[in-house]
Order: sequence, then C-alpha cells, then structure tokens
Amino acid sequence: MKAAAAGAALAGPLAASLPAARAATAAPAFLHGVASGDPLPDGVLLWTRVTPTPEAVPGSGLGPDTEVRWTVARDRAFTDVVARGSTLATAAADHTVKADIRGLAPATDYWFRFSAGGADSPVARTRTAPAADAAVSGLRFGVVSCSNWEAGHFSAYRHLAARSDLDAWLHLGDYIYEYGTGEYGARGEVVRPTAPAHEILTLADYRVRHGQYKTDPDLQALHHRAPVVAIWDDHEIANDTWSGGAENHTEGAEGTWAARQAAAKQAYFEWMPVRPALAGTTYRRLRFGRLADLSLLDLRSFRSQQVTTGDGAVDDPERTLTGRAQLDWLKAGLTASDTTWRLVGTSVMISPFAVGSLPAELLGPMAELLGLPREGLALNTDQWDGYTDDRRELLAHLRAHAVRNTVFLTGDIHMAWANDVPVNAATYPLSAPAATEFVVTSVTSDNLDDIVKVPEGTVSAVAAPLIRAANRHVHWVDTDRHGYGVLDITAERAQMDYYVLSSRTAADATAAWARSYRTRSGTQRVERTYDPV
Repeated sequence: MKAAAAGAALAGPLAASLPAARAATAAPAFLHGVASGDPLPDGVLLWTRVTPTPEAVPGSGLGPDTEVRWTVARDRAFTDVVARGSTLATAAADHTVKADIRGLAPATDYWFRFSAGGADSPVARTRTAPAADAAVSGLRFGVVSCSNWEAGHFSAYRHLAARSDLDAWLHLGDYIYEYGTGEYGARGEVVRPTAPAHEILTLADYRVRHGQYKTDPDLQALHHRAPVVAIWDDHEIANDTWSGGAENHTEGAEGTWAARQAAAKQAYFEWMPVRPALAGTTYRRLRFGRLADLSLLDLRSFRSQQVTTGDGAVDDPERTLTGRAQLDWLKAGLTASDTTWRLVGTSVMISPFAVGSLPAELLGPMAELLGLPREGLALNTDQWDGYTDDRRELLAHLRAHAVRNTVFLTGDIHMAWANDVPVNAATYPLSAPAATEFVVTSVTSDNLDDIVKVPEGTVSAVAAPLIRAANRHVHWVDTDRHGYGVLDITAERAQMDYYVLSSRTAADATAAWARSYRTRSGTQRVERTYDPV
C-alpha cells in the first residue's frame, strides 16, 4: 500500500471522470444523478448532489450554499404532484442533499426530481414499501456487491436498470474501493483509473471517490430506476476493516484510524441514500408487508480484529463479529417477526467454508481471494468462520425458537453460492440446516479465474466439485463469473436467479441467466430450479 499525501489537487482528477459536456454546462448542475433508498410504506429517502459552480467539485469545499427544491409526483410528466419542498445544499455536506419524504401511499410508484437555479435534475422512479399488514403476493429485488471502478464497467447495473419489475435493489457492500490507481484492477490491469489517483485517506479523498462512482452512467441508470437498500463492507473504509483498524491502514503514516474511519463514514452517509439506525452504523430493518422483513447488518463497526487462520481464538466467546447489541437486536427481530420470510443482509458469508483438497495451482489463488494461508487450513477469518461463537449463538437461537424461513443474502467474496446454513457442518446433512444463504458474485472485482488469469470457467470446472465435496451444505458455487442476482419472493418460496456478464471490461457487455436456486417455505433447504423469473 502506498501512503498518499493529504490535500492533493482535487479538481483535476475528478474533472477527468465527469461527462465531456461538463465544461459547457451552466451551473448549477446535477452531474451525479439522483437516487432514492430505504423505502417505507409511507415514504422514501431522496438524494442528489448539486454542483453550484464549476469549481465546486466533490471534496473541494468550494461553492456557495444553494437552495435545492424537490418534487414528487404520481406520474413521470409531473401532472399529479403529491409532495414538494426545498432544502439547502452546503459545502459542509459536500453539496449533497437528502429529503426524507413521508405521507406517500404504500406499494406505489412515484417519480421525483430536484431543481436549483433554473436547472432540473434527471427524473427518476422510486417505489414505496407495502403497508406493514398488507398481504403481498410477491417481491422482487436486484442484488449486487463488489463494484470496483478500475476493474471494469458496471454493466450489471445497466441490465438491472432495464428491468421494469424491481421493488428495490440491494447493495451488500463494497460500493466503492479505497485503493489507489493500479493497486487493484482487473487481472492486474487498469480498465479506467480512479480519482483521486492515490489511496483515499481523508474526508476530501472519500468524497472525490464517491463522486467519481456516481458519474458512472450504468450506476446512475439503476439509481434512477428503483430505490436502493445498501450496507457497507470493508472497502467503503479500508480492506479488512475492524473496529480498531484495518489491514489496509498504517497508523501514523496514513493518519489515525479514528480520523480515517470517521471520514469514510461521513462521506458514505453524505453520498448514499441510507438512513443510519444508529449514528455511524448501517444496521437497520425494513418491512415489506406480511411477506418479508429485511434485517441489514453492519459487520465492520463492532467486530474484533481478525485472527490468523487456524488460530483457536476464532472460538473465543469474547471475540465478536456483530457486537453484543447488534446480535441481540438481530436475534430479537428474527424471533418477533410475523412475516413469511426473514431476510438478512450480511456483507460476509455465514456458511462455513473448508478448502478441502484443492490442487496446488488453485490453492494459492483461492488463498489470495479469501485471505487463507497457502498451506490450506480451512478457514476465512474475515467471514463468520473467524467468529464462530457469534455464529453458533445465532444459529442455535434460530433452532431453539423454531425460527423458520430465514434467508441470508451475501456479497464480499466475488463468487456465487447457494448454501444451506448448517448448525453443525460436520454432521450435515444428517442434521437439519437452520437457514439458507444466497451469495452473489462481484460486479467487477477479481474472482478466481481472474487471479489465475485463465479463460472464464476454467477454474470453476475444477474447483467447484472439490469445494462442494468438502462442504456438503454447498449446493452450487461459481468461482469465475461476474454478474448480479434477482431475488424473487412469494409465500411459497424465495428464489435467487443468478445472471452473468459476457465481459466486465466491455461497456456494452450482455447479460445471461446462469442458474436459479430456491428454498421452499418451511424447509430451510436449497434446491435448484429451472424456472427463472
């Protein structure tokens, strides 16, 4: 990791990432699109960023306070306006704006826009959640994670935006990456350089990086199509973040951890349409009628430091992934839930994972991807595998209280999985699982075939059978492809349709359905289906 000088020039690198028409655009302008998030039955959170003057680029601290007006309507032409108001965009908040709109009808499409100084933002669609007691026949969510700017184009977002059936989309972490240019690209190559070019450390740096990501046309298109429900993982701050530091942070040379973490979190909440349930966290719960509730976790703010793989400390009850308050909140919410499905958004995989007898040429790359030692001990200490007491407590709670229909939705490891979540992996399948888990692959970040640098699909053909042999609760794993998921829920089943991209480096990449897995109500087991929705 390279130490970076704070206060580097901001306008130059960011300007390179803005649309070509930027110089000719009269200020104020809405260069970063608009977004909505965290839908409620009676409302939704709206977001934008205004550029009041040409020099007021993200992270600059420049530009006057600017009044920004918002309008919400039942139709795209804004002939049936239901809400309007205004707020002040300030340099202190990087000229980002949030409006928490209430008084809307449940399960309803709305259109919204912002305006400032005679300029209008793009028009976007959003949707409220069903009423809390509504009998909902179905829900459909896009599911994504791990979108590294330097590794390619965000075609997964474009293909999700082209759908007309999404109630919302879930981003399960690593919405941005903190690395400097050339430190984490695509098979070691930079498809498009980041801004700033150095590793981000300061509040200004994080704002510049968020601002660059929000110029991506595919990301803007998806934000314009449906509300997002997002949690962070480590790269929104620094690789392998824990409560007191990170693998990718050098205390002193890169400032203090407390200052860096505070800067990263401030920028995140400025730039994302997310409601923090508690100051500085992303754990919260949303409800979608009587069909499903969604518990969203923050697995970085409270966790103990990762230990060395094979260290018996992974079983230490004093170590935690969730923190006591969050784990108690999760357990209580799952027990009290009266919905058909209990969804849990987790940024790291909860299912246990053993490497097994991978050949030497694959063990090294797998170790690099998952943070395992090259001698092949079966543990990834950044996941729930490194905090087994928390996992045992949670799964035992599900079993003891007969909590059914719990589905974990996961990102982080750049591979697609469909898993049963066993209480005791050693005795599975003789012992019943406590839940199911659907893991989505990365939008662009390197996966196994990228690390090995072989044609797509080459590694998965060898590795997947060996992984499944060592992990009998794993029904499917795709180690090689990039893409996204679509979660479709009815009272009878929860189904994940997995889609893969033709290329992550081509801006016009196509998408194709790859596999579908579902869990039927009351079973806690995953099964393959050949009926994508």
